[in-house]
Amino acid sequence: MSGPAAEAPEPTPVPDVFDPRQYAQGIPHDRYRHLRDHHPVSWQEEPEVLGWPAGPGFWAVTRHADAVRVLKDSSTYSSYLGATQIRDPDPADLPFIRRMMLNQDPPHHRRLRTLVSRAFTPKRVDRFETVVRERAHSLLTRAVAEARAGDGTCDLVARVTDDYALLNLTDLLGVPDTDRALLLHWTRRVIGYQDPDEAGTPELDPDGKPVNPRSPASLRDMFDYAHALAAHKRRHPADDVMTALATDPELTGPELEMFFFLLVVAGNDTVRSAAPGGLHLLAENPEAYCRLRNGEVGFATAIDELLRRHPPVLTFRRTVTQDTELAGTRIHVGEKVVVFHASANHDERVFPNPFTLALSRTPNPHLSFGDGPHVCLGAHFARLQLAALYEETCRALPPGRLQLAAPPSRLVSNFINGLKSLPVRVGGA
Repeated sequence: MSGPAAEAPEPTPVPDVFDPRQYAQGIPHDRYRHLRDHHPVSWQEEPEVLGWPAGPGFWAVTRHADAVRVLKDSSTYSSYLGATQIRDPDPADLPFIRRMMLNQDPPHHRRLRTLVSRAFTPKRVDRFETVVRERAHSLLTRAVAEARAGDGTCDLVARVTDDYALLNLTDLLGVPDTDRALLLHWTRRVIGYQDPDEAGTPELDPDGKPVNPRSPASLRDMFDYAHALAAHKRRHPADDVMTALATDPELTGPELEMFFFLLVVAGNDTVRSAAPGGLHLLAENPEAYCRLRNGEVGFATAIDELLRRHPPVLTFRRTVTQDTELAGTRIHVGEKVVVFHASANHDERVFPNPFTLALSRTPNPHLSFGDGPHVCLGAHFARLQLAALYEETCRALPPGRLQLAAPPSRLVSNFINGLKSLPVRVGGA
């Protein structure tokens, strides 16, 4: 006879990966792995946090294959219904937010992407390669000289990468030098809204609740500037993206506003987040850094691995248009589904030894620039900038001269994988 029936194992608890405060301590990779192994599509509560109201909860998608399915299937997983941020927008703001290309589905999304692609051509982007490389060289040279004249340390975010990403973008857009600080201000206000260091004291509505930084009222100053800049470009055209947008007869005024918003915020913060993340990884992995500097690994391949390990965007949300099933989990129409890029990028089912920085890793199907119809339109420009920065870093800082002086300070955010500071010790002359 068989022995007594074994008791059913206790279900494993579902760890929280929503709270933005935990990301200030680092990416919760242990929690991600637990979810991938036991709850690949897990229900996450959405409590009130940092003054922002509670939400209805959402499904977290943590495996690579499931994330690809969500990102590619826009007919089932919509960017339009509830937009693409975890938090639900105010219903009154939703029609406005849906005007952005990021928050649309095909076929309307395809039309807008075609329009902006005409301005964001590879030829126009490639023309900036020399300027971008010179900028990386000058910023690094100045930062290293200042560090060596002082205590041998510098903050690469404050002295190099913030300025690098911003100045490159404003050159591409055609923003005058005198106005460049505005773009950083808008980026920090919109992207860093969960972090008091970035956003400052939030504006409150009459009910005492924080005002969404993506609401029409909060963006009015940015949109007024976009129209003023477009008018200037029509009078004084140049070979830049804003001139191309301002003179496109098919582009409406509201579409111009939202394109400017998207390019300023997403265009800036992709590199602003990825660049210091990659430098941090190289400082932590001196053997890999030596291989890159010695030419044993190509920069294009290395950039993909650095992006895999440090994706600039942590999450993107979709809303289900019909009852469906994902990884054996039933999901109902109207529910939120959130793809966790950093988890998908470390899925052992796709990436052997995912926590090893293997700069020669190939294939490398990371999701750091997304997938499907919303794959990042500026990926080519981002790669160009990252390649120039890492190449110039290898020239400016020989092995042993890129060392962490202290742990980096991380952004409080469940959306952007940002570093607020990266203190490094660059050594003597």
